[in-house]
Amino acid sequence: MNRIPLRSSVALIEDVAGHKLTKGQIGTVVEYLERGEEQALLVEFADSQGRTHAMVALKPEQLIVLHRKIEAA
Repeated sequence: MNRIPLRSSVALIEDVAGHKLTKGQIGTVVEYLERGEEQALLVEFADSQGRTHAMVALKPEQLIVLHRKIEAA
C-alpha cells in the first residue's frame, strides 16, 4: 500500500461523529501512527484562520487525497 504523504491535503469520505467531523471536511496529514499491523494517520482539521479544532487518528481508507491542478501558462 502506498502511504499518503505527510502534509497532504485530504478529505473525509465518511462522518467521524465522535469528533463532530463530517464527510468532505478537509484536513492535513501531520504524522504517521503505527498500531501493530494497522496503519493510521494523524490528521489536523483547522478553521479558515488556521486554528486547530480537531486532531484525529484515521485509517487511510477513511480519506481521499486532494490534488490541485496546475496549468502551465
